[in-house]
Amino acid sequence: MATSGLQHVAAMYAGVVAPPLIVGAAVGLTATELTFLTGACLFTAGLATFLQTLGIWKIGARLPFVNGVTFAGVAPMIAVVNSTDDKSDALPVIFGAVIVAGVLGFFAAPFFSKAVRFFPPVVTGTVITLIGISLMPVAFGWAQGPNPTADDYGSTTNLGLAGATLVIVLLLRRFTRGFVKQIAVLLGLVVGTLVAIPFGATDFGPVADAAVVGFPTPFHFGAPQFQLAAILSMCVVMVVSMTESTADMLALGEIVERPADERTIAAGLRADTLGSALSPLFNGFMCSAFAQNIGLVAMTRIRSRYVVATGGGFLVLMGLCPMAASLIAVVPRPVLGGAGVVLFGSVAASGIQTLVKAGLEKDNNVLIVAVSLAVGIIPITAPEFYHAFPETAKIILDSGISTGCVAAVALNLVFNHLGGGREADDEVTSPMDPQPASVH
Repeated sequence: MATSGLQHVAAMYAGVVAPPLIVGAAVGLTATELTFLTGACLFTAGLATFLQTLGIWKIGARLPFVNGVTFAGVAPMIAVVNSTDDKSDALPVIFGAVIVAGVLGFFAAPFFSKAVRFFPPVVTGTVITLIGISLMPVAFGWAQGPNPTADDYGSTTNLGLAGATLVIVLLLRRFTRGFVKQIAVLLGLVVGTLVAIPFGATDFGPVADAAVVGFPTPFHFGAPQFQLAAILSMCVVMVVSMTESTADMLALGEIVERPADERTIAAGLRADTLGSALSPLFNGFMCSAFAQNIGLVAMTRIRSRYVVATGGGFLVLMGLCPMAASLIAVVPRPVLGGAGVVLFGSVAASGIQTLVKAGLEKDNNVLIVAVSLAVGIIPITAPEFYHAFPETAKIILDSGISTGCVAAVALNLVFNHLGGGREADDEVTSPMDPQPASVH
């Protein structure tokens, strides 16, 4: 049970520490503060995993689910940071928005479980793809170095370290099996860090300064602040997260031969949303199910929820040990960038896999994906596109995930639900193929 639980932690560790690293770097946290934020996210991921696997009352799907910080919230949180004049207020604003979104999501869970039909693969696939695409610039920034104003930013050394890490991860994925293959990203970070030592890019100071035992002090970064624009943005993220978790529950239910019914989905969503609402109390972010662990359940055929709960226990212990959490702060940014290409690219690839099941032979679905992706990548390809809008509106508009999700849901309603859209749907063999002429 212990080794299987550790394997689940290894499979999702890189994913759970990436969001605090991204947001913490954007806020400008010191190495010590970044270690604290990372430990807090590990701690809250463990608590959320307990809620989901063990459950209390009508909370928790009681399936072998690992919960952690969702990638869907990263881009909107970066938008909040960029729109906040005083960066010390950014995290309290984010925490306040996550609390409200979590509470609203908790009460909406039973209703949302009935509205799953409005979030088919064409919507969820588009949103997951946008999550990966939106995070890729972060990986490219990491690959260049930690400080954009430094002389070595974007140097051949930094890019070489990023490239070497990427190659190491790819080789491990290609030539290893089982447990080693599952933790290829984690091993890539370790080897990349060792390779970086001769180049002076590795700093072991955070580990030396970290305590062996610590506790994520409630509201360490300040009391939560509640701003409407940030709340709306995180509510959209909550909808995305609940949609993704619903899809994960349906998939996992089939794997463990316990199909997830409406009651199970509602209970699982309550665990997600309650975990998210409580997470900011301990300086954590929004939590959601980790899809990569579903693949691990399918591969190992170990279906016990208590094994995953054991993994949640390890996450809590790591969160209570700042020295363990500080290890990720040792990893040089270029090394993180190389691994991030695989990590974030895998998220986008997961979305594309979902889109394959979305029925893209239908012209309506092609249009939904095309327009939603176009709307979602505006903040990436044209960062100043919304420069004339008020700052509060830009918090939402500058998040391609939020705008892309809204566009996908709205277009799906128009084309596939209203006015008999399904009957009017024409099949095409390619998005660029001309429509066949009508024969009368």
